[in-house]
Amino acid sequence: MSSYLLIAQIVVALALTGVIMLQVHGGGLGGIFGQADTVYRTRRGVEKRLFQFTVALAILFVILSLMVVRLAT
Repeated sequence: MSSYLLIAQIVVALALTGVIMLQVHGGGLGGIFGQADTVYRTRRGVEKRLFQFTVALAILFVILSLMVVRLAT
């Protein structure tokens, strides 16, 4: 059972790394195309879903980590 948890943890860690790499730091998606991004704005559309998916993966990673530690003892 613990080997399945370790494999799941590796998969979640890789997915979390990929999702974090897809996020644009500091500017949002408009910054890629040269738009000025000096005003405050909220996340919308794909950017918002990507952020929510990142949070969900992070929570899942923590839960899996706690389960692996609990089974190791």
